[in-house]
Amino acid sequence: MKESGLNSKDLDESTWKTNDGIEKNLKSEVEDYKFSTSFFDIFLLAVFRFSFLILGYACLRLRHWWVIAITTLVTSAFLIAKVIMSQLLSKGAFGYVLPIVSFVVAWLETWFLDFKVLTQEAEEERWYTAAQAAASRPALLYPGALSEGQFYSPPESFAGSDNEFDEDEETVGRRAVTEQEREYVRQGKEAMEVVDQILGQEANWKFEKSNEVGDAVYALEIPFHGKTYILKALMQCPAESVYQEVILQPEKMVLWNRTVALCQILQRVDDNTLVSYDVAAAAAAGVVSPRDFVNVRRIERRKDRYISSGIATMHHARPPHTKYVRGENGPGGFVVIKNPRNPSVCTFIWILNTDLKGRLPRYLIHQSLAATMFEFCSHLRKRVRDLHAGAS
Repeated sequence: MKESGLNSKDLDESTWKTNDGIEKNLKSEVEDYKFSTSFFDIFLLAVFRFSFLILGYACLRLRHWWVIAITTLVTSAFLIAKVIMSQLLSKGAFGYVLPIVSFVVAWLETWFLDFKVLTQEAEEERWYTAAQAAASRPALLYPGALSEGQFYSPPESFAGSDNEFDEDEETVGRRAVTEQEREYVRQGKEAMEVVDQILGQEANWKFEKSNEVGDAVYALEIPFHGKTYILKALMQCPAESVYQEVILQPEKMVLWNRTVALCQILQRVDDNTLVSYDVAAAAAAGVVSPRDFVNVRRIERRKDRYISSGIATMHHARPPHTKYVRGENGPGGFVVIKNPRNPSVCTFIWILNTDLKGRLPRYLIHQSLAATMFEFCSHLRKRVRDLHAGAS
C-alpha cells in the first residue's frame, strides 16, 4: 500500500494540475521553466520554425530548400535531445504525444514544401513566363516565307498517291534550298514513315493503362528506337479544332497545356517542315525535372486525317544549355483522324518515343510519361470546350 501510495504521488506530481488554473500552470511552465519537465520549449520551437519559414518564403520570397532543411534539422535535433535528456516520457500520454506530433509535423512540412509547394510555384512561374512570351508573338529567330501570317496550313497531300510531295518536286510555297534544310526535310519524312508504320500496326499495340474517361495508353517496341507510347482518345469536337490547337499553333500550347513550359518555332524550312524548340514541364511531382528538346516536324493534311510527325535534331539557335537536361525524341507525333459518319467527333492519337536522359529509374519514367499523356489530353479537352463555349 505504501509503495502504491508513492507511485500515485509521483504520478500526481508529474502530471498537469489542471485544477490549479491556467495562470498557475503558465507560471510553472514559463517562470519556473525546467528543461527536464517543461513543455514550454517545444511551443517556442514551433514558434521559431513558423517565424523562420514565414521570413524565408513569404517575406524574402526564397525559392530554395535550405530554409526548410535548417529548420527541420534544428527541430529534429532538439526534440531528440529533449526526449532523451528530459522526463517527458514519465508524464503519461501527453509526454509521448507532443514530441511525436512535433517531429512528424516537421518532416511533413519538409516533404510538402519541397515536393509540392516549391515545385508547383516554379512550374507556375515557368508557365506564366512562357504564356507572356507566347502572347506577345515575337518574331521568328530564323525568318522564313509564310503563307498567311505566323500560322499556316500546309498543302494537302495523299499518302501513296501521285500527289504526294517529293523533296525535288515541291512547287507550292517555300522550298528547301540549303543542304541543312534538305536534311531537315529528309528527317521529317523518315519520321512520318515510322508514324505511318505505327498506325498500321494497331493490332500489335500492347495495352498499358486507361483513365476514367476512356483514354488509353498503349506501348509498341520499335526497331532501333525502343519502346514507344501511344495515347488514343476520342474527342467530342471536329478534327479541325484539334488540328488547329495542337498541330498548327504549337507556340500557343503553353497557354492551355501545363505539361509544356515553352514551344518556339526556330525555323520554317518549307510549307510542310519546321524546326521547333520545346521545354517539357517537371513531372512526377517534381522528381523529373524539366527537359528541353529540339525537334524537326513534318505536317501533312490528308483526306481522312491530319498528321504532325517529329524527331530529334540539332539547330544552331538552341544548343544544349545547363539550365535544362536535353532530352532526345525518337520518331513520333500527333494524329487527328476524322470520323466519316460524325464530323463533330474525332480520334486523337499521340505517339511518343523519348529519351529523357539523366539518371532516372525506368519505372518512374514509364509512370510519368503515361500520366503526362493523360494530363495533356485533359488540358486539350478543356481547351476545345472553352473555345466552343466562347464561340457559341
